[in-house]
Amino acid sequence: MNTTDNSSESTVDVVLIGAGIMSATLGIMLKELQPDLTITVLERLDVAAAESSDAWNNAGTGHSAFCELNYTPERPDGSIDISKAIGIAESFEVSKQFWAFLAEKYAVKELQRFINHIPHMSFVWGEQNVEYLRKRHAALVQSPLFQGMEFSEDRQQIEQWIPLVMEGRDASQSVAATNMNLGTDVNFGSLTRGMFYLLQEKPGVTFHFNHEVEKLKRKEDGSWRVKATDRLTGQTRKVNARFVFIGAGGGSLTLLEKSDIPEGYGFGGFPVSGQWLKCVNPAVIERHEAKVYGKAAVGSPPMSVPHLDSRMINGKRELLFGPYAGFSTKFLKKGSFLDLPASIRAGNLRPMIIAGLKNIPLTRYLINQVRQSPEDRLAALKEYLPNARPEDWQLEIAGQRVQVIKKDAKEGGVLEFGTEVVSAADGSIAALLGASPGASTAVSIMVSLIQKCFKAQGASPEWQARFKEMIPSFGQKLNDNPKLLHQIRSHTSTVLGLADEETVASK
Repeated sequence: MNTTDNSSESTVDVVLIGAGIMSATLGIMLKELQPDLTITVLERLDVAAAESSDAWNNAGTGHSAFCELNYTPERPDGSIDISKAIGIAESFEVSKQFWAFLAEKYAVKELQRFINHIPHMSFVWGEQNVEYLRKRHAALVQSPLFQGMEFSEDRQQIEQWIPLVMEGRDASQSVAATNMNLGTDVNFGSLTRGMFYLLQEKPGVTFHFNHEVEKLKRKEDGSWRVKATDRLTGQTRKVNARFVFIGAGGGSLTLLEKSDIPEGYGFGGFPVSGQWLKCVNPAVIERHEAKVYGKAAVGSPPMSVPHLDSRMINGKRELLFGPYAGFSTKFLKKGSFLDLPASIRAGNLRPMIIAGLKNIPLTRYLINQVRQSPEDRLAALKEYLPNARPEDWQLEIAGQRVQVIKKDAKEGGVLEFGTEVVSAADGSIAALLGASPGASTAVSIMVSLIQKCFKAQGASPEWQARFKEMIPSFGQKLNDNPKLLHQIRSHTSTVLGLADEETVASK
């Protein structure tokens, strides 16, 4: 993707800051809604999808809430709250519809192979956790979105599902697992690049890589002037736009602060780094085919839920375990150690202090993670793979995440896990903050953003019809319509090359 416009100043309809999954989704969606829109993409690195969207930096689960236990918390009365899981599962089905629409309409190789079938499983041990998983399963299977999920305490059955997890395990240990065969693995790096290739071929779209956004200024007419510097040449580029989207991953907070919109006041960020253990033994990789999630340690962030993760990356099967959390003051993997201190403002200092004081266990957890030795990491892996050998695994650096801290009238400041869209009252600028389950729910997030920031157009019959074309279930809840859910899943599975419900049920 090369720059096609060398002018130092230009005017477009839309500026997308950051070449990740969010900008790619928004950009291609806007061009489908209104083909004559002009768009400029500004990215600080030399390639697209090199930070949080990259396969090695992103958990890649295809967060559909099938196996992530942190999406189904236990209430004080012992019941299981499945509301968040249903919302995420709905959103992932919406994403698959949009991806299938693109794969059907455009012959781009990256859009034909970015998603693969892989079972999603939860695995726990100990009587209390087994009881929790039993109740979780009973609650989830009441929803059409989770029908077909299997639960078992039978060691032989679990061994058939995940043999390596059971080999060498204490026979007296009570264990349980759930299995959802409809699970997927998503390479969001490949998907992002595929969408940007599509966007590049469309008229009125320009890309500028190695460009660091230095300034955002609202003009008198309500539009924005975005000033960026070419990191290679030092040349300044100014782009005027009616709408600006800040989708720069961990770098979004700093850019939101530069916009100086009142809606952004009080937001802070808490960076969390990560590491993986990557399997380097092909024989071990070949014997495990599932995404196996467990329970997070008390006080740990949701993004640190341990999982043994089968992945397809660049056409090759991989096996990862982790992530192991850590702390860095960087907001991006390729960012600066000054990112955190530079983000502190008078408006967010109090919320950040209060949120920090309320999350002492998290701070303690991160410190302990940073201090882990190779033996400590192996011990954590052995809880999932009792026969794991150190020579079969090597440490890899994962992506950087920035959890949202925001003002709260009651609490003073709260640490949020998830994603948050912050937009100006006039809809002229919006920023996406936060992390998981971001990428998997990108389509739903961008539909909501468009409806909020492009109100008149979004409500028009023309755009409504195009939304329906891109997302056949648009305006309807799949959880309330099992027949429509079945039709949608059958279609997207066929287009995306995934196993459909009948095939899965017959296994």
